[in-house]
Amino acid sequence: MQTKNRIILALDVNGEKEAQKLVFDLKEWVGFFKIGMKLFFRYGPEIVNLVKGMGGKVFLDAKLHDIPTVVEATVRTIGRMDVSMLTIHTLGGMEMMRRSVQAVKEENPQTRILGVTLLTSLDEKSLRGELGIKVNPQEEVLFLAQRAKEAGLDGVVCSGKEVKLLRKSLGPSFLLVVPGIRMGKVKGDEQKRVLTPEEAICRGADYLVIGRPILQASDPVKAVREIAERIVRFL
Repeated sequence: MQTKNRIILALDVNGEKEAQKLVFDLKEWVGFFKIGMKLFFRYGPEIVNLVKGMGGKVFLDAKLHDIPTVVEATVRTIGRMDVSMLTIHTLGGMEMMRRSVQAVKEENPQTRILGVTLLTSLDEKSLRGELGIKVNPQEEVLFLAQRAKEAGLDGVVCSGKEVKLLRKSLGPSFLLVVPGIRMGKVKGDEQKRVLTPEEAICRGADYLVIGRPILQASDPVKAVREIAERIVRFL
């Protein structure tokens, strides 16, 4: 894969004009643009079409999680939008995941469906104290990723801390998409399980979801180019 196709820019901005400028400025350096719930719930398919119309590939981070029939129907609708990647929650269970895979294959076989394992804002303390999950994050992520592969998903979203384990356990063709990428420490950061771009690539990540290091940079183009330079030697 080209370096740019490893980078997914998180369009975690407030409005359409901000998103449009970022896509225009960075599409030569960024392979995919992540549209999350904030933009999608505000603009719907319009924002997807905007990014695609400017030549960007869309990673729709919908994080679907509901009963199987509801998620299946939603995936069918999204499949018609011709997005490159779509996320559902692995905690929704095997039937939900299998029906989602079937739906996306029937509507748009080119769309890759990914399972969200554990959010990168959760650490072991959160799992035990707030969610009642007694195993450590790596064990839980591995379990959920194995179920996702069994259900037919193309890959999972996981933190960089679990990449090496998942790559070894699930093989080279199962996609690993890693958010929580940081160039260094960020004051007030809510992400707990983070890595630098080169650390994530070295451990086996296929794609890096990057937001703040680019969005908060004084020169976003320069920031993306720096990231590309940091990872290219490890590809």
